[in-house]
Amino acid sequence: MTLLESIWSPRDVKALTPDELPVLASEIREFLIEAVSRNGGHLGPNLGVVELTIALHRVFDSPADPIVWDTGHQSYVHKLLTGRMAGFARLRQQGGVSGYPSRTESEHDWVENSHASTSLSYADGLAKALHLRGEKRRRVVAVIGDGALTGGMAWEALNNIAGAKDRPVVIVVNDNGRSYQRTIGGLADHLASVRVSQRYEQVLDLVKTTLSHTPLVGPPLFETLHGIKKGLKDVLQPQVLFEDLGLKYLGPIDGHDEQALEHALGRAREFGGPVLVHVITQKGRGYALAEENDEDCLHQVQPGAPVQVNGEMAANRSARAPAHAKAAQPAKASRRGWTHVFADEMIDIGARRPDVVAITAAMLHPTGLAKFAQAYPDRVFDVGIAEQHAVASAAGLAMGGMHPVVAIYATFLNRAFDQVLMDVAMHGLPVTFVLDRAGVTGPDGASHHGMWDGSLLQIVPGIRVAVPRDGTRLTELLREAVAISDGPTALRFPRGSVADDLPAVGKLGGMDLLAEPAEETGQDVLLVAAGPMSALAVEVAHRLTGQGIGVTVVDPRWVKPLDEALADAAARHRLVVTVEDNGTAGGFGDAVARYLRDADIATPIRTFGLPQRFLAHGERGEVLAAAGLTSQQLARAITEAVARLTADLVPDPRD
Repeated sequence: MTLLESIWSPRDVKALTPDELPVLASEIREFLIEAVSRNGGHLGPNLGVVELTIALHRVFDSPADPIVWDTGHQSYVHKLLTGRMAGFARLRQQGGVSGYPSRTESEHDWVENSHASTSLSYADGLAKALHLRGEKRRRVVAVIGDGALTGGMAWEALNNIAGAKDRPVVIVVNDNGRSYQRTIGGLADHLASVRVSQRYEQVLDLVKTTLSHTPLVGPPLFETLHGIKKGLKDVLQPQVLFEDLGLKYLGPIDGHDEQALEHALGRAREFGGPVLVHVITQKGRGYALAEENDEDCLHQVQPGAPVQVNGEMAANRSARAPAHAKAAQPAKASRRGWTHVFADEMIDIGARRPDVVAITAAMLHPTGLAKFAQAYPDRVFDVGIAEQHAVASAAGLAMGGMHPVVAIYATFLNRAFDQVLMDVAMHGLPVTFVLDRAGVTGPDGASHHGMWDGSLLQIVPGIRVAVPRDGTRLTELLREAVAISDGPTALRFPRGSVADDLPAVGKLGGMDLLAEPAEETGQDVLLVAAGPMSALAVEVAHRLTGQGIGVTVVDPRWVKPLDEALADAAARHRLVVTVEDNGTAGGFGDAVARYLRDADIATPIRTFGLPQRFLAHGERGEVLAAAGLTSQQLARAITEAVARLTADLVPDPRD
């Protein structure tokens, strides 16, 4: 039995001798490389926090001392040390552990956290609650990356935490110079100056030779904001940034020296007030392929990735896994992804439209903007993990005569809804929102399913929302979106490979007609499918045709505003059915129902979509099947609905 296999709780970690800890760290790294290579997931972030996580569980008493992980994708080591090793056999799959902290998995997971810059707010609230309950010996620990510190919410929380000198909150800044990619901005430059050297004299030399030439953190900023107030010596000390807020500062600490970490965290635990422990770590630590990957340090790898451990291919070494682990089959080679189609089209648009600029919130590569940045480096703005600022800044760019394209995951648009509504839409500004990972995202789970944006955007006045069904429609609709100059537009598409092109057989107003009733059937069902659900709708139509039910399948292309031709088409059919991969409450289906009602169209309507609850992780097909969104399930439900309509028309012989 390995040391790792003997760990079932933090008590087992505390019982290890100092000499055993490097062995445990090595075993954790090897296990993670193998498990993540089989099932996919976040590798680089977790390799970087192995020693830090071990030290946290040796110093603090989880779950009595809450440990809150910002973003949470670096919580795999925490899961291993809290008895969840077996669940890694199906990491991010149905029946296995989640890729983020999960309250349903363990009492050691206090929050379902996967959106960045939130941990300090959670910690502030937890500390207040413990203080009010008189539980003064308990400590709240928040682990936040330097990337997450680019989010404004983190600084709002810091302001509150620092103001309460008697509430013990330990803030661990896991500083590796990266969020997904390299952290950007003035804060990043300041922390980088600390990361380069841990000695005051070396920092002094650095400032003299380097910072004076750095525009974001040069002499004007340091001397004006700090030098006048604190004196030159304090200007050169790394803790000034945090101590000016009123936080006790410890560090910087080598994040891979477990004994040094224990010592620093022990001091922080006994301080009795808010403390910031600055820890310098290396993303991808201990694995050469990750350490040398400049793009993202293997931030996230796909299932079946050919990851090497000790010179062997981990994906082919399932025998090395624990006895209870059953290796998942590697994923099939995927076709071209939705994000890649968007990325290529942006290059073409950029060549034709010098006014088109792009904005990302620390997700340049995942959202497909890296190619655009290479081609037009002056027209891409990475604002850090700050979605609200990204949208408000886009409003300013639009006011200045540009057409911003804000590329963002659909789940993260939730965070910037007020800015979409009040800063962009209210001013009628030409901003295009490209929402990647819309609908069911699969293994990333409840917090990442993009099932809310379709409902949120329906209530925004003046916005136009497009949903492409395939790659050709994505390029067409993106061109149409950036051509609109009198208000905002949005384009949403799912994660993964693009489906085969589904050509239209005709037009219905501005909508694409995908299937028409067979000659021997009537116009029974008008099946309106939003974007990627169109192929499913065509399959359903084939099934229903076999039952003698005539079906018209329509892809609206633009789900807001609705095409006027929809009303006449609905009036000609016996039943209207909508299908979408968004929550059913307030989504596209509800908009169609409201539109027909307002037009005095009496045709009954059935709406199908995702149930309005937080859906667990699983493959896209599994999640859709659980929601009743397969061709067989839909065909059965529609057949029953048509049968009920027919029964209602047949006179009762007893009458």
